[in-house]
Amino acid sequence: MTSHRPRMTGIGRVLVIVYAVMALAATGRSLVQIVEDFAFAPLAYSLSAVAALVYVLATVALVRSGSAAWYVVAWVAICFELVGVLVVGTLSLVLPELFSHDATVWSGYGFGYFWVPLVLPFVGIWWLVAHRDGAPEPQPLPATEGSSW
Repeated sequence: MTSHRPRMTGIGRVLVIVYAVMALAATGRSLVQIVEDFAFAPLAYSLSAVAALVYVLATVALVRSGSAAWYVVAWVAICFELVGVLVVGTLSLVLPELFSHDATVWSGYGFGYFWVPLVLPFVGIWWLVAHRDGAPEPQPLPATEGSSW
């Protein structure tokens, strides 16, 4: 079932753009790291590649989320992203020796990316909830008579 509501307007469009930027940044970072010296920090570089794949998948899923199947894929990708950020972020602080050679996209809860990786899945989840099939359309406030506004 495809929704007839425009989904990629306003904050939805901004959300997709931010996911696309994160997808490009994480993909570029992980490819360079893996090609240049994978043996130096295989865990960190592999986790950055996983983050890149998640961001790419989330971007595509959000764009296509008017379809029920892609809406579910968006939920899975964004929830996976949230768990990844929280787990890797916590491990990078509690067991820093795991990432002693190099950080991942999600290390320090996305510190290297100004914590965008920590905030982004919460915004994504909010957007998915607000734009689920059957969600009420936002209604403009009624104009009052005699109002000078």
